[in-house]
Amino acid sequence: MIEVRNLVKQYGDFRAVDNVSFIIEKGKIYGFLGPNGAGKSTTMNMITGYLSATSGTVLVDRHDISMEPEEAKRHIGYLPEIPPVYPDMTPEEYLAFAGELKGVPKRELKAEVERVMELTGITHMRKRLIKNLSKGYRQRVGFSCALLGNPEVIILDEPTVGLDPRQIIDIRSLIHSLREKHTVILSSHILSEVSAVCDHILIISKGKLVASDSAENLSKLMRRANTYDMLIQGEPEKIQEALGKIHGLLKQIRVEVLPNGFTEVHLETDETVDPRAAVFRLLAQADCPIMELTSANLSLEDVFMELTRQDEQANLKADGKEEADHVGNL
Repeated sequence: MIEVRNLVKQYGDFRAVDNVSFIIEKGKIYGFLGPNGAGKSTTMNMITGYLSATSGTVLVDRHDISMEPEEAKRHIGYLPEIPPVYPDMTPEEYLAFAGELKGVPKRELKAEVERVMELTGITHMRKRLIKNLSKGYRQRVGFSCALLGNPEVIILDEPTVGLDPRQIIDIRSLIHSLREKHTVILSSHILSEVSAVCDHILIISKGKLVASDSAENLSKLMRRANTYDMLIQGEPEKIQEALGKIHGLLKQIRVEVLPNGFTEVHLETDETVDPRAAVFRLLAQADCPIMELTSANLSLEDVFMELTRQDEQANLKADGKEEADHVGNL
């Protein structure tokens, strides 16, 4: 549906987006993540044609956004982080105006405005001036505008900003329902939200794409080991002695005696080793029954922090090398 090839955005000496490439497939929900200043909004603005790229190509349904902007934009509905609504209009007036600009046929315009207002839950606010609406409802008006004309791709930049918990749940449900007829690209700082609604995660840091996969696969790739947390009844010395016999054990990160007399153990083994059968057998022989055993998976937050930290460290090393080279040349 969308193909981004070697996208670059340069501001003087600063490269906000650095050679980013990815493909957006039809019928999926994509989460676009990154720290503040990572280049998320800049990338989304270039995909929608709001900003021009320094170099690179964005194809929307095979139409180049820079060469065929009208054809490409016809397939996109966009909600920026700050919705560009007119405060002295009512939602009904604004959406009718936006629908005309989008080329919605006149005979269909009223029904289309009704459809998007009902979808986003603002029908009862239709006659109020937008400037008198709460931030959450102004956000919903912007969301309605993105849905006008039933575009194939919906791009949402922080769509739940300013919404209360109930409204956030409603918007998540709406985003889920959009999967049936639309491709969705969702940018959010709320990682649990992205994990809950998205099929595929894109992570950008320092202008570069550092990950592109499902949340589950990213967690597996980052873990690189089988990690387990256990609650065991027994003395720490006996437990350590038993676990030390497991082939492929990398390290026991923590063995801690709890106030209730149980011992908490955290261990990691090589990713090719599944130690659970051996753990049960050896601890049974040591008369140290396992009360609880769970596989400790990385959350999306853990993956995000690890990937962006690695990229930050790589940039610091590169900056340090450049400085050292500069000093050496003096």
